[in-house]
Amino acid sequence: MFLDFGDANGFCASTAGVFQFIGQIVTIFKIVIPVILIVLGVISFGKAVIAADDKEIKTATNLFIKKFIAAVIIFFIPNIVSALFSMIGSFSDVEKDYNVCVQCITSPKSSACTKNIK
Repeated sequence: MFLDFGDANGFCASTAGVFQFIGQIVTIFKIVIPVILIVLGVISFGKAVIAADDKEIKTATNLFIKKFIAAVIIFFIPNIVSALFSMIGSFSDVEKDYNVCVQCITSPKSSACTKNIK
């Protein structure tokens, strides 16, 4: 039995449990990693301010800005990937199947994902 790609009951619906698990991990990472980056940036910036060295403060500020930008990018990666896929022209052939995968990864507890778990 072959799975149909592009069908609402295709590959993604058949493997919804796996994609739901991946979605839970993505949700955790998309919150934990940015928080860790920002906290570490604040700590290094605080150390530089306490040291009262202008060069160290400038270095810590640049590092904090880079960590903050990385945290924002990590948080929005699922949205960026979704936008890129929606721009692909031949994407409409597999869109129904893709929507099941997206629901399971972006909203692992949504009804669109849980109804496909067998």
